[in-house]
Amino acid sequence: MKVLVIAARILLGAIFIYSGFVKGIDPWGSTYKFIDYFTAFNMSWMQPAAFTLAVLQNTLEFVIGVALTLGLRMKETGWTALLFMGFYTILTFILALTNPVSDCGCFGDALILTNWQTFYKNLVLMALAITVFSYRKKYLPAYSPTGEWIWVTMITVVIVGISIHCYQHLPWIDFRPYRIGADIPKGMTVPEGEPADEYHSTVILEKDGVTREFPVNDYPWDDSTWIYKDTRTVLVKKGYTPPIHDFSITTADGDDITDEVLADEGYTFLLVAHRLNRSNRQGLDKASDIADFCNEHGYRFYCLTASPQSEIEPLKAELGLKYNFCFTDEITLKTIVRANPGLVLLQKGTVVDKWHYNDMPDGVSLKPNLLSSSLDRQVAKSGNRLNNGLLVAVIFFAFVFFHFRHPE
Repeated sequence: MKVLVIAARILLGAIFIYSGFVKGIDPWGSTYKFIDYFTAFNMSWMQPAAFTLAVLQNTLEFVIGVALTLGLRMKETGWTALLFMGFYTILTFILALTNPVSDCGCFGDALILTNWQTFYKNLVLMALAITVFSYRKKYLPAYSPTGEWIWVTMITVVIVGISIHCYQHLPWIDFRPYRIGADIPKGMTVPEGEPADEYHSTVILEKDGVTREFPVNDYPWDDSTWIYKDTRTVLVKKGYTPPIHDFSITTADGDDITDEVLADEGYTFLLVAHRLNRSNRQGLDKASDIADFCNEHGYRFYCLTASPQSEIEPLKAELGLKYNFCFTDEITLKTIVRANPGLVLLQKGTVVDKWHYNDMPDGVSLKPNLLSSSLDRQVAKSGNRLNNGLLVAVIFFAFVFFHFRHPE
């Protein structure tokens, strides 16, 4: 029984850590998910609190996970884990029945689950939480009460700090289909052999005041007394959906230049600003230097937004912006880069680099060979992340090895 209890605690803690971390490094993703739910449940008045709630939820999950794994404050942690899972098990059951949002968002973009899959997953986690709760009083404290609270506080500060850093820059790990190195045209295609959507179409006809529906391949086409009214098409079976299925670029004149941009073997900068009235003004202004660099070297530069033309013209006049504005779906823009504005560099449809507006390069620092300089930057970033990750891993596992506690 002791082994079962330890396994339940470690497994539950690991899942909480994973869930809290993958969402903690992408606080904007969690914020958008909260907004989706608030919209679906007609609670738009809660949207201003979405970011705060997202950070609080992700922090709570991560702290619960670490506390479970290390056996910290097990009485409080047992209660918190049980209440947390109880609330979300009930909530996900309601979501599975009503399906207001197709993706639960419980693991961010790292792992996409349907609402029913999430509910079944939560049933298993609820069982683990009950097991941990039942034995919460039998754990030997790892430290004094003050020492344990210090550790909990430090863990909280770490995950909040990570979330704030990723909010001010970009997520440490990008799980979305527009990550650096992603081939957008390839992500838009359906692989050979994958099932396509299946539809059932009917023709609605009227005769002598009576309306009937006929299958599209079996209706009285030779009877001219029937009057055509409408055609109805229903999705019967969902087929394969490519990772990128809603990417398009439309100019102010209404021309679709998506294929033209993705096929260009030169460099293309996309300044992504999903809502201009919420965009960082300094970032929009700084992008002018990059647009000038592009004009000098023959590269493309577009600002992609979902804002109406009535917002674009006053902003251009206010900031003196001379670059071209195009239109893309707002959800797509939020998915491409977690910044408003954010900068994306493409070459023949492949994402070469991405910047938050706080890290956006200036025209002077850019080199004509953008691919080479971006690769150098990515190698440096990867090296730093690897070193930091190894350091954190060594500290964490050393702590687990020396201070692991289990039931009596």
